[in-house]
Amino acid sequence: MNLIAAVDKRWAIGKDGRLLVTIPADQQMFLRETTGKVVVMGRKTLESLPGGQPLGNRVNLVLTRDRSYKKRGAASCHSMEEALEMLREYDPEDVYIIGGQSIYEQFLPYCRTARVTVIDYTYDADTFFPNLDKDEAWALADEGEEQTYFNLCYVFRKYVRIKP
Repeated sequence: MNLIAAVDKRWAIGKDGRLLVTIPADQQMFLRETTGKVVVMGRKTLESLPGGQPLGNRVNLVLTRDRSYKKRGAASCHSMEEALEMLREYDPEDVYIIGGQSIYEQFLPYCRTARVTVIDYTYDADTFFPNLDKDEAWALADEGEEQTYFNLCYVFRKYVRIKP
């Protein structure tokens, strides 16, 4: 499985249920990586998407504690065990964990690759992605050229799991 996120210098990913910033090239990379694949997210992440709707051209799996939660175009599951069972029918290479914080933390041990857009800025934030630079189970495998969007500098990084 894969993780995909955009983080700031402190590995922050959001504030008050919203992304910290929208960078068109990051959105394009996300679209390229996940279209036609399976995306796994928490209920709050789904509700933060445009119109609170599942992402098109993808299988959407929502992990929620609310057993009555239903959203057309998304499958719901209510535990990690249930989510992992549902994901067995898909190639793990086609599964992308897209947030939020608790979903990233729960799925981290099951993932082999992380695509992280690192933004050279520190935002006021309340949700975070696990800092893979400080996790000895992960190594930086690839880093793109620094890019800019207005006054923001950012890089695309690929991390791979090196220890079980």
